[in-house]
Amino acid sequence: MTRMPRHALAAALLAAAVLPAAAFAQEHTPGSNSAPAADAMFVTEASASGLAEVALGQLGASKGNSEATKSFGQQMVTDHTKANDELKTIAGQKNLPLATAPKPADTKAAAAIGEKSGDAFDQAFAKKMVADHKKAVALFSKESTSGKDPELKAFAAKTLPTLKEHLQMAEKLPGKGANAMAGH
Repeated sequence: MTRMPRHALAAALLAAAVLPAAAFAQEHTPGSNSAPAADAMFVTEASASGLAEVALGQLGASKGNSEATKSFGQQMVTDHTKANDELKTIAGQKNLPLATAPKPADTKAAAAIGEKSGDAFDQAFAKKMVADHKKAVALFSKESTSGKDPELKAFAAKTLPTLKEHLQMAEKLPGKGANAMAGH
């Protein structure tokens, strides 16, 4: 076995350590224009949002004052669980991390909504559903048009009509979902 000179060995080790790290940083730095970072950010945001919608949907289905709120809540659980499962499959194939819980702000908002009852609950629930679905429509619209990963782009495009329908439904919920968001 031939021995490599120390300086050559050191240079080879340095190159082996630095080059992959630099390539990883370039591909995975949030805010860069690289596809993996943008698509990974979409997966994280979409999965956190989906978990929040399931949790809020369960809350609406169990605590809703009106039948419309309860029914909409159950539909959120059904539709967002299905979308979350599909996203989980795609992300798993690509080794992209998923959120394991809703964002803290969504958890805090759900707790505040859960403390309400009657019409006040329905109004707060409707307002949150309208706001959340406006954000989700924007997120999925962006991914469906500018996403780099074909499967994630297709998932976003396929899910977008359902999110738009949820937004329209939320705006019609008792508690004046549409009016509650006027001026916001």
